[in-house]
Formats: sequence, C-alpha cells, structure tokens
Amino acid sequence: MSARLNWYKASPEAYKAMLGLEQALEKSGLELSLLELVRLRASQLNECAFCVNMHAGDARQAGETEQRLQCLSVWRETSFFTPRERAALAWTESLTLVAQRAAPQTLFEALREQFTDKEMVDLTLAISTINAWNRFGVGFALQPE
Repeated sequence: MSARLNWYKASPEAYKAMLGLEQALEKSGLELSLLELVRLRASQLNECAFCVNMHAGDARQAGETEQRLQCLSVWRETSFFTPRERAALAWTESLTLVAQRAAPQTLFEALREQFTDKEMVDLTLAISTINAWNRFGVGFALQPE
C-alpha cells in the first residue's frame, strides 16, 4: 500500500499545529520513556503501522528493553511495568477507545494515585496528541520507512 497523501506538505499549518503540541509535551516534565510507551500503545490500538514502527524505535532509544516492548500489548499480564506506567497505560487505552470504554472513575482514581494534577493533564494531552497523529497516519496510509 502506498501513502494516499503527503499531508504535511498539503497543509503545513496543520503539521505546525501538531508540532506545537509536541513542543508542549517536551516541556511537560513527563518521563520520555513513559511518553513513548503511551505513544506506542495507542498506536498499536489504532493500528497505525507508521507510528508503531517509529515509537518502538524511539522507545528503544529512550532505554526501553525488548522484553517490555514485546509485552506492551499484554502489559496487564506481566510484572514488567511499574504502578505509574500501569496507570498511564490503562488511561491511554481508555481514552484511545473512549467510544467503547469511556473513562471510568476507577481508572481516574488509579491515575490520581500516581500522577499530580498537572501530570494527569499533560498525560491526557500526550494521549490526545498521539491519537491525532495516528489519525493522520492511518487516514493517509503512511508507511514505515
């Protein structure tokens, strides 16, 4: 399958807006390894091949192990992830699949135990942003390089 459209050339302003979100996340203070896990998990759920490929590589560069990356899709079944990561991954899945799962209070309470209010907002921005990137990737059939 080939890409349908070079969206960032078609609308540089849209691309610039997305990069602005990424710049805000860089300043958020959230751990890069956590952000990459969130990005990769959302991309897996959204079946964005381009983003899965990119964020698996970025996660490796951020220090992620092959074992954790290989088990990310079944994170609940392993002991490889910290309570903070588990709360973030559950929140990621909930918001990525919001039409099916909503955002249950129990997940919010688990998140609150691990994150400050600012971190919860920044994590939600990270989840929202990767979901937007995934929609560009899937919608325009971007291919891994």
